[in-house]
Amino acid sequence: MKTPAGPRRKLTFDRVSLVVVFLGIPVALYLLFVLYPFTQAAWYSLTSWSGFTATQEFVGLDNYVKLARDGLFLEAVGNSLVLLLVVPALTLVLSFALACLLTFGGSSTGAVRGLAGASFYRVVSFFPYVVPAIVVGIIFGRVYDPSAGLVNGVLTGVGLDRFTDFAWLGDPSTAMAATIAVIVWSFVGFYMVLFVAAIRGIPAEVFEAARLDGAGRFRTAVSVAVPGIAGSLRTAYVYLGIFALDAFVFLAALNPDGGPGNSTLVITQQIFTTAFKEGRFGLACAMGVLLAVLTFLFTGIVFGAGRVLARRGERTGPRGVRP
Repeated sequence: MKTPAGPRRKLTFDRVSLVVVFLGIPVALYLLFVLYPFTQAAWYSLTSWSGFTATQEFVGLDNYVKLARDGLFLEAVGNSLVLLLVVPALTLVLSFALACLLTFGGSSTGAVRGLAGASFYRVVSFFPYVVPAIVVGIIFGRVYDPSAGLVNGVLTGVGLDRFTDFAWLGDPSTAMAATIAVIVWSFVGFYMVLFVAAIRGIPAEVFEAARLDGAGRFRTAVSVAVPGIAGSLRTAYVYLGIFALDAFVFLAALNPDGGPGNSTLVITQQIFTTAFKEGRFGLACAMGVLLAVLTFLFTGIVFGAGRVLARRGERTGPRGVRP
């Protein structure tokens, strides 16, 4: 049976202007400032362009073959993957734990509430995020100073004399860990505030039900808060993962030469060195293309895994907590 066609919508000025302003212009800007530069970089990655000539010699996949055999670049890829795995996980765990304390970690009697002075903690913990990354890097460069830094001063003050002149950023065994600590410190407060807002979006009755069922704070966090803010956690993980694959500003401020023994060298630093210090833009663009592919893969895996877990959660519901 043929379905009768609905009334045709007229192309009024309001409708056309809405499409042009809110769809046409954003798409045009996206094509101009995102897709075109990316396509251009992909083309340059197939050339031996030095960055200072009007023409580019086509070399095919030679740049990618060089990168596959370049031990230094592979070392940078490994360090970037370490940041990708550690920075988001550590930041999100700390942020989520603090958010739980500030939302339902208070007294176990009466209404569900957070720790006393939660508003003060939220404001104070947000401060590191508003400080520019380059300033944070410079500050912590002084904090880690072997001879006059705050870290060694505190450690030697409590009797740990072996840290009198310990170079946290100059020792291969501690350089990456010290750098990760700075990045995590910068972002924990912001994501804590984000998670506090997300947890407060969960109905208070759910937390009351969890308490009546005898769930402790840890069980409430795992069974109520995590499913309730899964979307925020997934988005935060993607943002932090993308940042971890970059992290150029922090690394350039703390370890501009890649750290001792290249222990903190990351892909973006290698791109900068290859392009602007060695004048090999074609090879640098190949690195950039591989970094973009790695970023797309990471984002796809996170959203794919999140969708699978969400479907499984819809089938099973919150574990052990009655709605």
